[in-house]
Amino acid sequence: MAIDVYLTFNGNCRQAAEFYAEVFNTEKPQIMTFGEAPKDPNYSLPEEAKDLVLHTRLDINGSNVMFSDTFPGSHFVQGNNVSLAFVSNDMEEIKRVFGRLKEGGKVAMDLQETFWSKSYGSLRDQFGIEWQLSYEE
Repeated sequence: MAIDVYLTFNGNCRQAAEFYAEVFNTEKPQIMTFGEAPKDPNYSLPEEAKDLVLHTRLDINGSNVMFSDTFPGSHFVQGNNVSLAFVSNDMEEIKRVFGRLKEGGKVAMDLQETFWSKSYGSLRDQFGIEWQLSYEE
């Protein structure tokens, strides 16, 4: 699978994704909000997060471009809001790549099961590049 670009926005993700869909003449994005995610009984979702975009993607000329808003209160720096997403259907490959990328880097979220993936993690590598790794069957 290819490496995908992941763009993060500060509350205006829906507007950006719809704009890019129009600019590149692609289908309208299917948007999942934080409020539509499965509920966690140990955590209540802040009201200001419910309508923010948790995830959407566009196919732009054969490239998968993914988008989300930052969670309220999360650090956001315009210009540094791009990460690379490595998606694979090989669990051992996900573990191997994550292990190598974290050498000298900083793990933001260790590999773990989420509601969208059996194994997902994120980190900044030793060169300052943000990565998201996800197992996808």
